[in-house]
Amino acid sequence: MRSELLKVINEYLSLGIDRQLDYDKFYLYSIITHSTAIEGSTVTEIENRLLFDEGISANKPMAEQLMNLDLKKACEQAFVYAEKHEKITVELLCGLSALVMRNTGSDYSTLSGSFSSAKGELRLVNVSAGIGGKSYPAWQKIPEKLKKFCDWLNEERAKTDPDDIEKAYEFSFEAHYRLASVHPWADGNGRMSRLVMNMLQRESNIVPSIVKKESRAAYIQSLAESQESENSKKFIDFMFEHHTENIKRQVEEYKNSMAR
Repeated sequence: MRSELLKVINEYLSLGIDRQLDYDKFYLYSIITHSTAIEGSTVTEIENRLLFDEGISANKPMAEQLMNLDLKKACEQAFVYAEKHEKITVELLCGLSALVMRNTGSDYSTLSGSFSSAKGELRLVNVSAGIGGKSYPAWQKIPEKLKKFCDWLNEERAKTDPDDIEKAYEFSFEAHYRLASVHPWADGNGRMSRLVMNMLQRESNIVPSIVKKESRAAYIQSLAESQESENSKKFIDFMFEHHTENIKRQVEEYKNSMAR
């Protein structure tokens, strides 16, 4: 499947799909729409275009629209970091999380202290994935684990060969898996993990991957199985397959549009 991805990416680029008018803007809108949809947003891609470009609100809950507006700002800032090759730090990630959760985050008061997900502050409470689900690292360990994640991320970025597309994707998928497994915040971990993945892909100048809302169940299942086994292989294999199918679909849609 990995070799197939390289094949379809080459066709995608040879067709010039990435050079179409407003490609970057509309591709970003698709990333945002699907990422928020995985978290429950019902705002469509067309509705987001109107919201982002014209300021026209959709007939959807305001919290969902704010979720999309916040993620747009976070993505734009993350891509600036990618283009500048900024060192990834705990403070930088918390700043991005604050953008992601700016208007939909909550204030928490716990026995361990108070914190705000709207400010990107690390959680001071233990969490698990649903009833009887996986327990994430204890909140006391989060600062150290997130620091280790940043150290690993920066070391790997320095070693990444920009011409090795397969390795670049594998690295971005692994980063997604690791950040999601640390689960540093009370809210927004999924959006942040996908955002960091796309930021690394942007830095490597490869076509960003979109986790489509239609594949939400399979995506969550692959992540859960990898976390349960503490081995990222199932998740990374899923991401390669999913991204390959998405690119194939875009190639076919482009060919069909050109044949009309």
